[in-house]
Amino acid sequence: MPLSRRLHPRSSSSKRQQLTVAILLLFFQTLCCNAEAVGYSGQEGDRVRLLPGQPASPPVSQFAGYVTVNERNGRALFYWFFEAQTSPEKKPLLLWLNGGPGCSSVGYGAASELGPLRVTSHGAGLEFNKFAWNREANLLFLESPVGVGFSYTNTFSDLAKLDDTFVAEDAYNFLVNWFKRFPQFKGREFYISGESYAGHYVPQLAELVYDRNKDKASTYINLKGFMVGNPLTDDYYDSKGLAEYAWSHSVVSDEVYERIKKVCDFRISNWTDDCDKAMTTVFSQYHEIDIYNIYAPRCNLPQSSAAVAGDQELAVNDQRSTSIRQMCREHSMQMSVELENGKFAVTQF
Repeated sequence: MPLSRRLHPRSSSSKRQQLTVAILLLFFQTLCCNAEAVGYSGQEGDRVRLLPGQPASPPVSQFAGYVTVNERNGRALFYWFFEAQTSPEKKPLLLWLNGGPGCSSVGYGAASELGPLRVTSHGAGLEFNKFAWNREANLLFLESPVGVGFSYTNTFSDLAKLDDTFVAEDAYNFLVNWFKRFPQFKGREFYISGESYAGHYVPQLAELVYDRNKDKASTYINLKGFMVGNPLTDDYYDSKGLAEYAWSHSVVSDEVYERIKKVCDFRISNWTDDCDKAMTTVFSQYHEIDIYNIYAPRCNLPQSSAAVAGDQELAVNDQRSTSIRQMCREHSMQMSVELENGKFAVTQF
């Protein structure tokens, strides 16, 4: 079984968090529709004053809404934007993309990982994230491609065209039109970042921006660099690297690693039974260790026996599933610490 099809089951508490995020997204949609109904225009029409369950302090300057990327087909992408906590007029702009493909940058990146407002345990409300990345940058989360989150198209055939080139073009058009709505950020130092399948999205969008900047007739975007964490890039290197990392960090023994080298040819997309068995040994270690932050203590939330039984049943069902959620190799770590420790791959232009 190839690496991209592996699953790390989510607990029922995580599912409750996802439900809360869905409710928040519905609230966003209501805000956007109301803004249009009363004739608001520009960025102030997208301002979000306060979310249900949001702490009264510290204040959070945030915006959410749709940006049209293709008028003819009725295609629009949904965003959630947080100004920097201090001196937003001086801080760079950073775009965040979750991967999957199909994972929500709002539900995961913003509400679970690096945004200033995170869903609390068991989905009870929101809490301020003191490690939020908008401490150092203006933070823009984008639901991409169409069909993810609240991003939509009115042309059904668009959904059959979602290759990487299509996605990069839509994301670029989003940026051009977003800067028209937020002109104060045009010319600001700009970075693109993401995780998982954004190992494709991020560099391809960066390349497109770089190429379009050569055309003086195009909108100039002051791209300074990009970074990817836990990126899906190439099955061979991803799988080989996972085995090497587990061995070099004592997650598995020398014997297991030697067995993997002997029976696994990661250039083949369908692993042999022997390889699958050997790699299962690696994945089984991460039932007790956080695969994205191996030195962190395991987080155990109190659960009833019924909840535990339910989680076990869900895990079995999830392992058999081939749904899009299988491909969401998302972080459950403090990504700000990862960034500070230099664990991201960074490319500067």
